[in-house]
Parts: sequence; C-alpha cells; structure tokens
Amino acid sequence: MQRQGSGGNAAVVVRVTGFVFLVAHLLLVSWVGLLPRDVAWVTAPNTVPLAGLRADLALGPAEAARLIAGGLLLLAPLGVLLPMCEGRLDVSRWGSLTRTVAAGALVSLALELLQTAVPGQVVDVDSVFLNTLGVALAHLLVVPAARARLRRRAARQGRGQGQGRGRGFGRGRVVAGSDPAQGRTPRIPRVPIAR
Repeated sequence: MQRQGSGGNAAVVVRVTGFVFLVAHLLLVSWVGLLPRDVAWVTAPNTVPLAGLRADLALGPAEAARLIAGGLLLLAPLGVLLPMCEGRLDVSRWGSLTRTVAAGALVSLALELLQTAVPGQVVDVDSVFLNTLGVALAHLLVVPAARARLRRRAARQGRGQGQGRGRGFGRGRVVAGSDPAQGRTPRIPRVPIAR
C-alpha cells in the first residue's frame, strides 16, 4: 500500500536530508546545552514564568535582544527540519504546526531537564518558552510558503507529463480514481456461534 501523496524520489531525498540535518542540529544543541561550565557561582534555577525575561530586559536593550534572540534561535531550525523529515506536501497547516511545536517543546523540556545533572548549567523555564516560540516562528515563516511552492511545482510537472505519472514529484502520487486495482477484497466466512 502506498502512502498518499508520497511524492516519489524527490520526497525521499527531502526526508533523508531533513533527517540528517535534524540529527546534526540536535547533536550540536545537546553539545552546547549540556557542556559543563567552570564558574565560581551559579544562579538559582528560574521556575517562575517570564521572570527570566524581565531580568533580561533589565540588562538593557542590546543585551536583552542578544539573550532573547539566542533563546529564540537555539531550536528554531526544528520548525523547518521536523516537517522536512515528514516530507508530505498535502498536510493540514494547523496539524503540522501543532505537531512541530509540540515536538519542539518536548525537545526543549528534555534539554532543560538534562541540564539539572550538568555542573554550571541552570534550569530556566523561560528557555523552554523562548525555544518553543522560536520553533513556531520558524515553522510559520518557512514551511507554508515552501510547501505551497513545491505543490505548484508538482502540479506544473504533473500537467506536463500526463496526470502525474511521469518523473519528479508526480511519480507514485495517489490520485483519486487512478489507483490500479489491487485484487479482490478478502472475505471472512461467517462462523456460527456455538450454543
């Protein structure tokens, strides 16, 4: 059975590329986020939502912008890489955003929980918020436009090659009414209930 809208060879390349970049990015983030720090003292963990952001804003506009941008950009590539790993073009925008943001929040939360065991690293609930917001913004800015562009490209190639049965994105795509017969539906004989 073929997955609906699989997209053929191009979709496989996109999925594999997305997976490779996803693994590389997660390794880089875990190396940076879980590296022990040699510091004389450590601040207390921040478990109050938005308290860390208020403290960052009190440092001045330049320093606050640097710290907030760092929090937003740390996991932002997940907003693009996770949908790339899925590799589907015909998917609900809100469903894709929800799945991607939930996965980004879980990765951020796991990173913060792992930091509790690393010397010099401090748990900050605002980091989870900023990382998740960065994933959502990256997804909203890139993924819908990229999927629309790829869908237009696939439709153009499908028209030029006859109902999407040629090369490129159209190959292997399931179109209603064009699915070849797959044989008879198996039937299970009725078995009477013993009395």
